[in-house]
Amino acid sequence: MRRFLSGDEAFAEGVRLARPQVISAYPITPQTVVVERLSEMVEAGELAAEYVHVESEHSALSCAIGASAAGARTFTATSSQGLLYMAECLTYASGGRFPIVMMNANRATALPWNIYGDQRDSLALLDHGWIQVYAENNQEALDLALMAYAVAEDARVRTPVMVNLDGFALTHTYETVDVPAPEQADAFLPPYDGSGNRFDFEHPVNIGFSAGPEYNRYFKYWEHRDMLEGAPCAIEAAEARFAEVFGRRYPGMIERVNCDDADVVLVTLGSAAGLARGVVAKLRARGVRAGMLRIRYLRPMPSALIAEALCGARAVGVLEKDVSFGAEGTVFTNVNSALHQAGVRVPTYNFIGGLGGDDISEAQVEGIFMALAQVGVDAGDLPRVSFLGIDSPADTVPLACQPPECADAAAFRGAQSRGAGESSRAEARFASVTPAVPAISGTAETLADSSGPAICDEGGR
Repeated sequence: MRRFLSGDEAFAEGVRLARPQVISAYPITPQTVVVERLSEMVEAGELAAEYVHVESEHSALSCAIGASAAGARTFTATSSQGLLYMAECLTYASGGRFPIVMMNANRATALPWNIYGDQRDSLALLDHGWIQVYAENNQEALDLALMAYAVAEDARVRTPVMVNLDGFALTHTYETVDVPAPEQADAFLPPYDGSGNRFDFEHPVNIGFSAGPEYNRYFKYWEHRDMLEGAPCAIEAAEARFAEVFGRRYPGMIERVNCDDADVVLVTLGSAAGLARGVVAKLRARGVRAGMLRIRYLRPMPSALIAEALCGARAVGVLEKDVSFGAEGTVFTNVNSALHQAGVRVPTYNFIGGLGGDDISEAQVEGIFMALAQVGVDAGDLPRVSFLGIDSPADTVPLACQPPECADAAAFRGAQSRGAGESSRAEARFASVTPAVPAISGTAETLADSSGPAICDEGGR
């Protein structure tokens, strides 16, 4: 059935079809609509589940852990500060190998207080043992609600899954979504069998265990092994079965868009991929060999797939709604690790944008591609990490009015093949940008000069 749904509503429909037996709920913007809709479904008899309205996010996940330990299929949802409040329980859920599914509405973290979307919440907790997957649109959100249970409950995995939706960009944006019939969902996702990992008086097992130094390493090794080796197999199997039942096929842990012959590739995740996809098509129509790599699953990290997709590019940009303060973007770090492991040497640059719900414009994404295309020319290199709207060359590269030397696609991408000399590549000059930074009410002084600290002697940025 085709319905016009927000991302929150679409995900709630997916959860309904998965038939969880226990839902632990605590509201937080922009996730609240999910648990509201599920409460209405339970009240109306559309979903046979125990709906537990708890007093906090910490309690929400604690309740889900207890329910899963009792053998129930469980669901919870949160966002931002709520996810951070759950942090203690995240490791209990993953260490206990409880196949909980949680929806997280990606939202900025305080301070400053902000209810709008970026990905600092989930990426800050990337290493807590959960599978993490990022939806691009509302249809994928609904479908991931079903596939997440199939992956989490797979005997090779038995690991909780966090499905991430960009706050407001997806959660409160409406699209036409195909909502499957319950019979289809039941054919795809059988009832949960928690045997071997639940309280059972007839066959007792130790669930809330302790492990000292001599044994702890084994549990952590198994947790890592099953995430790294078991989860990719489970994801592939779930997507293949999903395509058979529903007729919709997903690309696996990553999605490659025109990467095979691309000179410049932009890596991103979540809803920003839709914007990047359109820019790639626009540039391709102009003869520019642009590509996009969408990371769907960031844990387990699809390192080999990422390296394979990017190995032929001249330059790679990573666009993300996150920053690890004092270092670089978290996604950027992971992408560079993947390339290093594979021995792939390609220049990579980090573009930070969308923080606190800030718009990432089509012009900025096109500017990223234009800037990447000039890597290696006489104009010099790009800053390794830059912030869109503050100090990024993506904000200064001409777009519709490109320099004459960029108009010719052959010159734009270099007349010579990859690995040849760079003398024939087009030149472009980037103007430095130091926009005025506004004063912030309530602070002792205005923000520091956005140009940052003085340039290092060796030309560092």
